[in-house]
Amino acid sequence: MTEPTNQHPPLQLWGGVECTVVRLGDDYRDQVVETGHAHRLADLDAIAELGIKTVRYPIVWERVAPDSPEQLDFSWHDERLRRLRDLGIKVIGGLVHHGSGPRYTSLLDPGFGRKLADYAAIVAERYPWIDMWTPVNEPLTTARFACLYGHWYPHTRDLAKTMQALVNECEASLLAMRAIRAVNPGALHVTTEDLGKTFATPKLAYQARHENERRWLSLDLLTGRVDERHSFWKLLSKAKVPAVKLQALMSGEAAPDIVGINHYLTSERYLDERLARYPQVAPGSNGRHRYVDLEAVRMPHLAGKTGPTARLREAWKRYGIPLAITEVHHGCTREEQVRWFHEVWQAAEKVRGEGVDLRAVTLWSLFGNVDWRSLLTRREGIYDVGAFDTRGGKLRPTMVAKAAASLAKGQLLQHPAMQGRPWWRRPERFTVGASSCKPHHLGRHPLLITGATGTLGQAFGRICHHRGLAHVVTDRQAMDITDAASIEAALDRLQPWAVINTAGFVRVPEAEHQPDDCFRINTTGAELLAAACHKRGIPFVTFSSDLVFDGKLGRPYVEPDPTSPACVYGESKAQAEDRVMAMDPQALIVRTSAFFGPWDRFNFLWGTLDRLTRGEEVHASDNAVVSPTYVPDLVHATLDLLLDGETGLWHLANEGSISWHGLAREMADRAGLSPKKIRNSGGDKADNTLGTSRGQILRPLGRALEDFMLHAEALPGR
Repeated sequence: MTEPTNQHPPLQLWGGVECTVVRLGDDYRDQVVETGHAHRLADLDAIAELGIKTVRYPIVWERVAPDSPEQLDFSWHDERLRRLRDLGIKVIGGLVHHGSGPRYTSLLDPGFGRKLADYAAIVAERYPWIDMWTPVNEPLTTARFACLYGHWYPHTRDLAKTMQALVNECEASLLAMRAIRAVNPGALHVTTEDLGKTFATPKLAYQARHENERRWLSLDLLTGRVDERHSFWKLLSKAKVPAVKLQALMSGEAAPDIVGINHYLTSERYLDERLARYPQVAPGSNGRHRYVDLEAVRMPHLAGKTGPTARLREAWKRYGIPLAITEVHHGCTREEQVRWFHEVWQAAEKVRGEGVDLRAVTLWSLFGNVDWRSLLTRREGIYDVGAFDTRGGKLRPTMVAKAAASLAKGQLLQHPAMQGRPWWRRPERFTVGASSCKPHHLGRHPLLITGATGTLGQAFGRICHHRGLAHVVTDRQAMDITDAASIEAALDRLQPWAVINTAGFVRVPEAEHQPDDCFRINTTGAELLAAACHKRGIPFVTFSSDLVFDGKLGRPYVEPDPTSPACVYGESKAQAEDRVMAMDPQALIVRTSAFFGPWDRFNFLWGTLDRLTRGEEVHASDNAVVSPTYVPDLVHATLDLLLDGETGLWHLANEGSISWHGLAREMADRAGLSPKKIRNSGGDKADNTLGTSRGQILRPLGRALEDFMLHAEALPGR
């Protein structure tokens, strides 16, 4: 290891666009299309506004020449690359990103490398000003997923074919860079690879050794280290990899100028043959032992041995080639995304201080990704947010974008949510030997939540604890929201960084007979809280209802639609919206509908199952249509919007709608109960479905109902 030096320039922030084009059978999935980036030129200006000066950007083979190497369409790329150049953003051009190439080739095609080189030559001639290139992204990872595990084309499960595919990819990188440098001799080769480490029990130490040597194989091939002395030489020979290809790679011509390390919380693994310890985990087999493959970060005895710092040190020690962290992403809650981003950035700074030549950290998935939780193998439409949320049809900056803008200036984002420990540092993360951490109730500036006795308030408390957010949940004795003096005293005492109001008069039928109480709590209380928060300059969140509408519109209601309440409760919420926005235009008002949760019995779903289990009738209207909303989804989404700094009206309800009668029958079917005692109570027709013009954040109702049935506590009949 070299001595620490101050000669290196400051750590750079790079950005990346998720651009995988992967083949699944005869079908292709294109993340640029699925995240909407394909249709938004303005995305590039948004990247520049963050202060990012270098971006990994796709010029992906499958998009330009999908059907024939003679038929190329660069129109999309011409426009965007020209715009990036005008914005002063350097490009790292990516040619193959987890793909197997167009239909006229594949990872197992002996001519894969030559064909990619032909394409690379054309691209380099067209864009000679691009001086950094990644011909093949994550070659080992791609070969494993496509040829060892069978997830992607050509869908084999064969170690020999995995080796063949990997060498083809490495040869492709060599030949592509040779073609690029014929045009631009100074072009730099930026190789990327997911770099983790495998840990194991003593019985599986041999498997861990194999995987830990294998993890370097793509980089070893490219740097000319794979010869007769290499631990994988016999396996490559047995796999009938052509000797001429290995000889070409031995020259070291393909050695990267920058090694890009992609490291995720899931990159490090733990193998354990003691299957009984993990009854919820499906085991696999290597033909010799059956074992489970777990996230190493969840193993108590590995605490301190995982994480990016150790892996960066290993890569530098092995190669001594300049490094960059070329993907940082965490598909989790917003504060956890930023905590991970910060942790990786700090790890980079730490190893730089030790003398490691590490150039940059890359905020990956700037515009999010779709279905990566299933490695793109299932079309579920599960979207993970990046620096921007694209679900509303236009870019919406998230808390991650704020963190990026701060880091582009060399500063960590300062936010009260950052004071908590991330889940991968808390003891309850452990798969075995877990212990509950201390509640995150109070901090220097906690999140204040009203409504301690209500379903929503209790859910916020539970989920804030789960997310490691310092918080306090108040009841009426601690803070009476209808009393301005009580509000001021509580805010003085607790000094919250934000207030979420879940307190309210929720008994809709009783509101008709107690209108004064309903308006005092729902309307005046929200108004007083908004005034107090506005005076102190702290964010305020409150909840409204679909009952601000009368259900006569004939289509789903969206945020700009005028209110038209048909009951006292709805009127109290409609007036609250108006007064809160007049008092604090920066407030966040969440309209929701018919929420149900797994942690209490005070909801329609639990009551329906309870009555049916006891043989009682259930009366529910088939004329009243609503958007049932799963409380955990609602709470997580609200917290994310708050952390993103969102304001104004938002509709948060699970996607879809159903009548109360239909919902009762749906629950009976899911619980295996007879629907014969479910009666249609009739009533006026009303469709209070909540749509949105700001972006559908909550998942489809069917998936939420599945979770309810799986996680509901003390469900009737169980």
